[in-house]
Amino acid sequence: MFVRLVSLHLKPHCAKEFTRTIEKEVLPMLRRQKGFQDLLTFVTEGEKEAVGISFWDGRESAEFYSRERSSEVFKVLAKVVDGAPRVQGSELPHSALQRITPPRAA
Repeated sequence: MFVRLVSLHLKPHCAKEFTRTIEKEVLPMLRRQKGFQDLLTFVTEGEKEAVGISFWDGRESAEFYSRERSSEVFKVLAKVVDGAPRVQGSELPHSALQRITPPRAA
């Protein structure tokens, strides 16, 4: 299992529109991507920052998405996000979430 962590700076008063955009536009785009598993999003209390954590079946799927498709998602989010997103990736060694099951060590 591989995760991508995306940090975003929200435009003022756009937290609700950010959430709507994720649900109505971004999730359908992600669900069409090979290897996509799930997405968690968070908006900070002050509604100035948002974080998205996407779960992928492996590094290859996540990296293909990053290279070939993520720009489409960031274009959709441009109406509610200021500046460039900050993106990090990592293997997921453990999760207690029921739907996310990382691979077991051999």
